[in-house]
Amino acid sequence: MALCLLPEWHPQDAVQLTWPGPDSDWAPLLANIEATLETLTVAIARYQPVLIAVPDDATRTRLAEAFRHRGVPAERLFLKVAEADDTWARDHGPLTVERDGELVLLDYVFTGWGGKFPASRDDSLTRRLAAAGVFAAPLVSHDLVLEGGALESDGQGTLLTTGACLLNDNRNPHLDRAAIEARLAEQLGAERVLWLAHGHLEGDDTDSHVDTLARFCDPRTIAYVRCDDDTDPHHPALAAMEDELRALRRADGEPYRLIPLPWPAPCFDAEDGRRLPATYANFLIINGAVLVPTYGDAADARALTALAEAFPDRDIVPIDCSTVIRQHGSLHCLTMQLPRGTLTGARRHEGETS
Repeated sequence: MALCLLPEWHPQDAVQLTWPGPDSDWAPLLANIEATLETLTVAIARYQPVLIAVPDDATRTRLAEAFRHRGVPAERLFLKVAEADDTWARDHGPLTVERDGELVLLDYVFTGWGGKFPASRDDSLTRRLAAAGVFAAPLVSHDLVLEGGALESDGQGTLLTTGACLLNDNRNPHLDRAAIEARLAEQLGAERVLWLAHGHLEGDDTDSHVDTLARFCDPRTIAYVRCDDDTDPHHPALAAMEDELRALRRADGEPYRLIPLPWPAPCFDAEDGRRLPATYANFLIINGAVLVPTYGDAADARALTALAEAFPDRDIVPIDCSTVIRQHGSLHCLTMQLPRGTLTGARRHEGETS
């Protein structure tokens, strides 16, 4: 293919994270989320490098020392000072395409999910990292409002997404479905766009990002959220989404292999009582492993088993995301993979943490 949005299972140079500062929404939970991010970083570093955007030099110095004590090899840690509004690297990080055999990083407009939250520093973060020489591949900016969590790629020209997000008037109101598809074809090489019309999680600020609902595991397999509690208010919409997934066909006309993921018990914010969008679909694929969010729920073990079936050749690594979910996101939302060949120094200058 001349142009393709690389799938998550493509070999990676690193995973990008954004570390929270004391002025972020994480302030009341800062110690807790930092502990979770430390655990996540250590887990990823067992397999590949981690690039972390940090708010200031003091945090950079503190984290370099903390990870040294936790045994993270220096060549697996890249700490760069770049202020941000929040931690959701999936949505302010770059998307990577392969164009005529060359890698290109794409920078899209991020508006805090349709203007719900401040996002100016998040929106400029990728460009600031590029200006600092972090990336080995060229960066191209587009004026389309688009978040990484809104798209799933099979690496063969098919994208999976939701109409509730990409067609929402709070993103690109001047573009209809045909115009959005034309942009995805031109910029990401989409030959087919599979639209899900159903599926929603209460407490989800993203307007139904597909990475909370249904995920490509390989070009033939989709893991998805199934609500097996017919008394839960999510049941009708997720049952309708399941029917949609069953009706989808691959480019060769064959149905997808579908792997249902279990439904955790409802969890609620202790302060405002809002339901939190806990989902096992928010997993992260890295080199040799799949990191899976867990919530201290009885369904955690079943989710790990289901994803082991989907990824028989990768380690399945649970990450406790009970703190992450309190800000209405989860593991995949915190991360953005950087495919092999995109990170400066990933192989040539190992040992740097500057």
